[in-house]
Amino acid sequence: MGQPPVIIGVAGGSGSGKTTVVRRIAQTLGPECVTVLEHDRYYNDRKELRLEERAQLNYDHPDSLDTDLMVAHVQALLRGEDVELPTYDFTMHARRPTTERAEPRQAIIVEGILIYTHAALRDLCAVKVFVDTDADTRFIRRLTRDVAERGRTVESVVEQYLTTVKPMHFDFVEPSKRWADLIIPQGGHNDIAISLLLNLIRGLTAG
Repeated sequence: MGQPPVIIGVAGGSGSGKTTVVRRIAQTLGPECVTVLEHDRYYNDRKELRLEERAQLNYDHPDSLDTDLMVAHVQALLRGEDVELPTYDFTMHARRPTTERAEPRQAIIVEGILIYTHAALRDLCAVKVFVDTDADTRFIRRLTRDVAERGRTVESVVEQYLTTVKPMHFDFVEPSKRWADLIIPQGGHNDIAISLLLNLIRGLTAG
């Protein structure tokens, strides 16, 4: 590999459309040029707690994530090294024993709701994007995803949203928007903003 990878941060509230933005970047640049690190992989492993206790933890606070490990992985990728990414079981609220290998590529996308709350991770990002979507849309998307993909009930999703997701969004996620270089309203459906972002990334990765 020639020049070091370019680190692109993609933040925004839960259900804002971050995944759509990341997918459009990866599809346009080509999967051979992009490595994606999701912050959700790095939830702290609390297997010493019973499942019922783990389900009650606040997963929307920065302290719920091992961001130092993510920083170490990003730094390793910048050095041209492969890393072993943790995997997480959202139905059991615990890390799986298996890992997934990630290789350094031209663009490293770091994605998550809380990535800009951690100064060391924030400082590694050459481009910081914040996907801005209204609260109703974000809640509906989260509800649909958690029921379909994470084995949650409608009642549990609503309770979690009201007790932790919404207040933590106002305490941590929304204030972190001030660190963004580019704010994308309407998520991945804002073609003009996505086009500008892609042109910027192409310029940074050229050479």
